[in-house]
Amino acid sequence: MPHRSYDHYCAVSRALDLVGDRWSLLVVRELCSGPRRYSDLFADLPGISTDMLATRLRNLERDGVLRHHRNGMRSSYELTELGRGLRPVLDALAGWGAPLLGARNPTDAVRAHWLALPLGRVLADALTEGTVTVHIGDTVLHFVRTADGISHHDGPAIAPDHELRFELAEAVEIATGGRDLPPHALTAQR
Repeated sequence: MPHRSYDHYCAVSRALDLVGDRWSLLVVRELCSGPRRYSDLFADLPGISTDMLATRLRNLERDGVLRHHRNGMRSSYELTELGRGLRPVLDALAGWGAPLLGARNPTDAVRAHWLALPLGRVLADALTEGTVTVHIGDTVLHFVRTADGISHHDGPAIAPDHELRFELAEAVEIATGGRDLPPHALTAQR
């Protein structure tokens, strides 16, 4: 399929030429925490067809947003420097969209790690530096807060400064601003 363009000499338009197709930014969201295999991406993007995922991955690789690593029978996808530059965009979209979530519809898919971006904003406000492992039900992520900002990664931190445990409903309330982070959640060191 030919590369589609808005053909506008505009920074927003040019960015949307690369990541404005349906599913593209959600693929990038999935890769923000680190490399993922195709099967993991497919499992965590309910509703996407295998053809659509393959097309998005191919296009994002062609445009330099992600890199496909092949190692024998195993392969994975990861963001390039250009792709990692979308993190602040996703952070802004998550901050803008979190209060709009409202009540969950019975048909809404949910994955605990989808809360990483809005939870990261909450943790960044509460922590000046450090590492936090967050358990949301059975899902485990960790956040690294530096002077440059906050990032999230799959799995627990090796030596976290803090460890938090939430049920999914509680994590949703904190991420959407419906509940504050527990008052002493980040005061006790390891």
